[in-house]
Amino acid sequence: MFKKFLRIFEFLKLKRQNDNKEKNQAEELLPESIDKVKTLLLEIFSECSDFNLREVVLPAKNHTRLVIAYLDGLVDKDLINRDVIKPIMMESTCETDIPGDNNYIDVINYLKEKVLSVSEISDVTRLKPAVNLILTGDTVIFVDGKRVALKVGTWGWETRGVEEPDTEVVVRGPREGFTETLRTNSALLRRKIKNPNLKFEMMTLGKQTNTDICICYIKGLIHEDIVRTLKRRLEKIKTDAILESGYLEEFIEDAPFSIFQTIANSEKPDVVAGKILEGRAAVMCDGTPFVLTMPHLFIESLISAEDYYSRPYFSTLVRWLRLLALLITSSLPAYYVASVAFHQDVIPFKLMLTIAQSREGIPFSVFTETLLMGVTYELLREAGVRMPRPIGQAISIVGALVLGQAAVEAGIASNPVIMVTAITAITSFILPPLGGTIPIIRIFLLIAANIMGYMGIMLAYIIIYIHMCTLRSFGIPYMAPFSPLYGMDLKDTFIRVPIWAMWFRPRSLMVDHFDYIEKGYRMKRDIKTKED
Repeated sequence: MFKKFLRIFEFLKLKRQNDNKEKNQAEELLPESIDKVKTLLLEIFSECSDFNLREVVLPAKNHTRLVIAYLDGLVDKDLINRDVIKPIMMESTCETDIPGDNNYIDVINYLKEKVLSVSEISDVTRLKPAVNLILTGDTVIFVDGKRVALKVGTWGWETRGVEEPDTEVVVRGPREGFTETLRTNSALLRRKIKNPNLKFEMMTLGKQTNTDICICYIKGLIHEDIVRTLKRRLEKIKTDAILESGYLEEFIEDAPFSIFQTIANSEKPDVVAGKILEGRAAVMCDGTPFVLTMPHLFIESLISAEDYYSRPYFSTLVRWLRLLALLITSSLPAYYVASVAFHQDVIPFKLMLTIAQSREGIPFSVFTETLLMGVTYELLREAGVRMPRPIGQAISIVGALVLGQAAVEAGIASNPVIMVTAITAITSFILPPLGGTIPIIRIFLLIAANIMGYMGIMLAYIIIYIHMCTLRSFGIPYMAPFSPLYGMDLKDTFIRVPIWAMWFRPRSLMVDHFDYIEKGYRMKRDIKTKED
């Protein structure tokens, strides 16, 4: 036991030393000697074969030495050769002297104003920011005798083009989707919203990965409490790696143990732009095409971007069909088990005879049979998703047909259960945003139906609804505009009125009535403390 505590103490001590070392490195200014700079860079990037150093001479009175540092594969070499190295070398052949004395202002400004022909240039005064810039694909130019370096925007790694996303296919609407490059994604949003009030605030998260994160919102439309809460939660993230926006979602969501997600995600710029225009915020993560939007309401799961590009009557009909699909895919197996096991009197007599004849010889109870086929379907679906696309389609179609027919012939499952499972699977495809929630609800209702029949299903629904009413997304009730009721917001729920009739933005997103506290409590904004 003593040795265990000793190892823990040594680990904490080593961790504290590393943290202090990184803190000192972050606060360390750039050395004046160019040789010292080269030594530090070669030490930091030791055993990095992609790290390149190029030393050139600037035609100053004393031929100032410059060191150009970058990582191969993250930069555009043609840009570096044409707009960085070549202008410096051309100046060297002209033997042009820098006017005045060789001080900070002359050398740095001379490089920025008369030598380098790139659009993005800024000063760097500390070592760690300079190293981070090199790691993100920029080129850093160090000047001998100066404690200031120049950051030159030269990133140029291979990227995927703008394509139509597979997860949000539409018949009518834009075909473009986000990519894995952060700047491309921000440009796609800027093309949709040409407004200087559209703000992009950058931050870096991940102790080891240093991932770029961008917060997007329209100043003046979004409530300031939402932005303040989002920034506070992001700043509190302490982790080694942020590899995808799903990492951020788990850190900043309101109810991490709920089966319902309180933060939405999308690959389509028009969807994200529409939510930002309603008064929401978006978070983009470098390296992933999925953009997070918050606050997220439950009704958004039943709404598609194509609803706003079609006629309002058709969009309303489709939304009611999605609601019906949600009820069927979540509760049809449960109602089948409750009807056959507890409430045979609600089934027509001829249909009951057919079910009884089909179940003759089945060794399992109706609950076990339905649960077994549901698990089999989930296995087939997962196999179809994980396998390569051509093989996955064959597994999904042929596997379902072969296993279903074999299960009936072997006396493991009955025909009604196969039909119930098939209808449940088809209706689940209509609601991709709830793909991770519906299977859990389905099992919960199935167990409740096996215990108490219809009464158990109703009690389970009440428990789920109460839980949904207690959820909040950045201070906004998850079930708004139904609970609490916002009458003006009902125009864009199960009924989609024409676009010209939507005069106001969603009032449920305007949290003027609540002052959201980080732990999930709320209070009236008008209440003043005794100190005030």
